Amino acid sequence: MSPVLELTDVTITRNGTKLLDRVSWSVDESDRWVILGPNGAGKTTLLQIASARMHPTSGSATLLGETLGSVDVFELRPRIGLTSAAIADRIPRQERVRDVVVSASYAVLGRWRENYDNLDHERATRLLRWLGVGDQADRTFGTLSEGERKRVQIARALMTDPELLLLDEPAAGLDLAGREGLVRTLGDLAADAASPATVLVTHHVEEIPPSFTHVLLLRAGSVVAAGPVRETLSSRSLSETFAMPLRLFRSTERWTARAKR
Repeated sequence: MSPVLELTDVTITRNGTKLLDRVSWSVDESDRWVILGPNGAGKTTLLQIASARMHPTSGSATLLGETLGSVDVFELRPRIGLTSAAIADRIPRQERVRDVVVSASYAVLGRWRENYDNLDHERATRLLRWLGVGDQADRTFGTLSEGERKRVQIARALMTDPELLLLDEPAAGLDLAGREGLVRTLGDLAADAASPATVLVTHHVEEIPPSFTHVLLLRAGSVVAAGPVRETLSSRSLSETFAMPLRLFRSTERWTARAKR
């Protein structure tokens, strides 16, 4: 079976600066990846490639069997679920939560005059309930807490039954309880064999959900290490990634990191 996502020597250059430098990476259908790295490492840029919203300056990127540059990205994007701060900022604050989710069927933000059938509404309702925000369906998006908004965005990303799910810092801005609840939910999602291949971007090892299988470590646009999480994530690789002596700890299925004294 072909990889869901395959990058070969991908370089992104903007205004003479390399945002990504010869990145090669492959994601299979059953994989659940976390991308770790400091600010400016190229994590969000990598997700822009993976979501067909940016083309490589050089190298090749194949998504869901299609090569960027030779495919209509507007046909490809509905097959990819994406959550990000940029998308959240574009959701009208007066939009009903139910409509935020169901409008993903037409790949629009802000419902207008689209027609949705009962199956669409039923799926949106099921997703909201599964993500723990079913009782918020008739509220407006702007009245939700940050944690509730994150869950609604994930429901929207799953609405079209995507083949690839991309989550750009889904726990950013959450308090401790909100983060832990979301990490638990994402762990449940990752453990479901019916879930799509998933890629999660974060700065923090504490936000790696249980059941995630692989890790990609980025620094200054280059891959430090990539592979199965238990083999690849270590005090040494994490220290190299963040350019700081760090100690990595694992308890059951969760990780923590601390600076070495």
